[in-house]
Amino acid sequence: MQRRDVLKLSPLVLASTIGYVASAEQPHIGHGSLKEPTKQGVFNVLAYGAMGDGKTVDTPAINKAIQVVYDNGGGTLLFPAGTYLCFTIHLLSNVDIYLSQGCTILAAASPLPNETTGYNGGTYDAAEPNDPWIPYQDYGHNHWKNSLFYGENIHNFSITGPGLIWGKGLSHGSGHVGEIRGDYPYYKAEQPGVGNKAIALKNCHNVLLRDFSVLKGGHFALLATGVDNLTLDNLLIDTDRDGFDIDCCRNVRVSNCTVNSPWDDAICPKSSYALGYARSTDNVTIANCFVTGTYVLGSVVDGTWKKWPDGPHARNGRIKCGTESNGGFRNITITNCVIEGCKGISLETSDGALLEDIAISNITMRDIIDAPLFLRLNRRNRNPKETLRPGTLRRVAISNVTSNNSLASTSSIMSGIPENLIEDVKMSNCYFGHKGLPTDALTGWGDTSKPMPDWKTLQVPEIEDAYPELLRFGPTPCNGFFVRHLKNLEMSHVEIAPSNADPRPAFWLEDVRRADFFAITAPVQPNFSLHNVSDLRILWSRAAKDTNLAQSANETI
Repeated sequence: MQRRDVLKLSPLVLASTIGYVASAEQPHIGHGSLKEPTKQGVFNVLAYGAMGDGKTVDTPAINKAIQVVYDNGGGTLLFPAGTYLCFTIHLLSNVDIYLSQGCTILAAASPLPNETTGYNGGTYDAAEPNDPWIPYQDYGHNHWKNSLFYGENIHNFSITGPGLIWGKGLSHGSGHVGEIRGDYPYYKAEQPGVGNKAIALKNCHNVLLRDFSVLKGGHFALLATGVDNLTLDNLLIDTDRDGFDIDCCRNVRVSNCTVNSPWDDAICPKSSYALGYARSTDNVTIANCFVTGTYVLGSVVDGTWKKWPDGPHARNGRIKCGTESNGGFRNITITNCVIEGCKGISLETSDGALLEDIAISNITMRDIIDAPLFLRLNRRNRNPKETLRPGTLRRVAISNVTSNNSLASTSSIMSGIPENLIEDVKMSNCYFGHKGLPTDALTGWGDTSKPMPDWKTLQVPEIEDAYPELLRFGPTPCNGFFVRHLKNLEMSHVEIAPSNADPRPAFWLEDVRRADFFAITAPVQPNFSLHNVSDLRILWSRAAKDTNLAQSANETI
């Protein structure tokens, strides 16, 4: 087939022929013989000076090609196989980027500390000012321009195709001087000219990201702030900080994605103050995804799936709403996901946000490094004082969750604060298997020389105004669920199953108002430790006898 015949194909069949186009065009790199776009609007980046040789900085040619596509009313910019060394690429409305099989967008080296330029004298776009909102979220959330791909106030565009985005020259955040992650040098995120994120989008709509992979995505493989009608599908992310940060976004679909993020979170709806006002993240579906923190950076992309050796390691990774939580979260569904070798699922509102109408279902977890579930409502209040308000965490339904072999020093936690209770949590058809209480050392709290204290003396701190992190609570005096400052709790057909002896009760309830437990299974022992609990019912359960209490100040059942 002649190249000109291939380029006549409609966009509907482009995907099936893209590999042929890539291989056919490769011999023409740099020869200037490529034609103008077809009537179907398919443009070839090689026609505009891109070399794809992994040595030449292709950013000027790529940005020129994107502008040409935009000026022609939109279309698809095709990247044939090759390695395109780049600094900041500027996305535009109505321009679809297609990364062919064998195509790599390679982030050029940023300036090293105390240097002013990076590879071949180049730099990434400068981080824009975001005053006066900078104090209310971490550095990475406040800037978008200092990224490999950047788009702002644009619409109707996509990045698709089976190619690779390799953020080799990007920083992995701030505050990590001297930290070694694989074979990558350290770049200071706040330093001018340094690239910080693989893809950063602000105030966009109608966005599709599909089928490509990201290796080492910087501070975020994707930061989407104020992006509506966003679809993330069949992406493979193997990165050293967050995978997806979905911040102040609405109408979002995350599906069929794999995220390995050993040092940070995997998929994070957030609602920061970076836009200069509180905007909620609404109508988000996270479905059919695999999140993990257990694999060596790069081994997921290359298909070797090499696990970290035994011993201390961050192994973060999780699905989390928060911690940035100024605007709120409404109508969030997390379903049909697999979570392995990392943290579990967290719902966190700390900055006065609403967190309402959440459905979590059909989840399998294995080898969770702390506890499967963490629901937290507190008052960090990292937001302008004039916007302060009490937050909410309510109407949460959790069903069909299976967790096996999690650590158990800290149980799953649902905790509000005395003046602000979590409300209306329902859980059904769940199995939580864990390793049982460690007795030799405080594994997971940094000092393994200290023996585990007597669980009966454990005091779980309130931590009302601090960063909401489960392990900050320390070990808990229960092995299933620590529930505090909550009203209207229902659990049915839930099993707590330690794999070895654990003397702690399965449930600790403190300042809990109206709680119903039906068909609960746990080892035979006192399983409910009650502290200022009202309107409690336990029925048809192997964990405890049938009980109906109007009030209990302090007792075990």
